[in-house]
Amino acid sequence: MLSIRPLNDRFAVAPQIAPEDVPAIAAAGYVAIVNNRPDDEEPGQPSGNAVRAAAEAAGLAYAEVPVTQAGFAQPQLDAMAAAVVAADGPVLAYCRSGTRSCNLWALAAAQAGRDRDLLVGQARAAGYDLSSLRPSLDAVARAR
Repeated sequence: MLSIRPLNDRFAVAPQIAPEDVPAIAAAGYVAIVNNRPDDEEPGQPSGNAVRAAAEAAGLAYAEVPVTQAGFAQPQLDAMAAAVVAADGPVLAYCRSGTRSCNLWALAAAQAGRDRDLLVGQARAAGYDLSSLRPSLDAVARAR
């Protein structure tokens, strides 16, 4: 079952999606999908290529910015920011549970100068706790 959690009017996260979810994602007004999950993370997970094909068939942009257990690095923040900026409308990012997508979005947004308290509040309203990520949010904001 598709479970989309909007963080603001231009960005939402979801747990793993399937190719058959893409028409509903497009119908909900999303124009781009960002996959934050590496292929083969767990048995039976849909491949990124399958989701990409469904997204492209539905006229949606698609980007892969995989996040492994190694965590977040600067290239991932830059790639997430680029995918969001390139989208001409709302973006849906997904991973196993939505948490990595939420965290990566918040880090990229903080790096871009967005208010960190606002980001934490938006995540909290969607059911994600960024308190343990706050030092990283502050660090990427200071490094700008």
